[in-house]
Amino acid sequence: MNASDIIKEIEKLPISNRIYIVEKAIQSIRKKEEFKRMEEAADVLLSDYKSNYELTSFTNIDMDSFYETK
Repeated sequence: MNASDIIKEIEKLPISNRIYIVEKAIQSIRKKEEFKRMEEAADVLLSDYKSNYELTSFTNIDMDSFYETK
């Protein structure tokens, strides 16, 4: 099924269903684009996190229990 066939089928639906399909398609596109931007940002910052100890200094306490008293 190609895009024009899908559009023809969507046009047969009631308006409320058509709006629902459009909204879901837009949400899907936005979600994918947001993930892509976050992935690109992580790639840009990777070298900084590997070489700058100040950015990762708190990871030394990641395994400590937050409420644990010593």
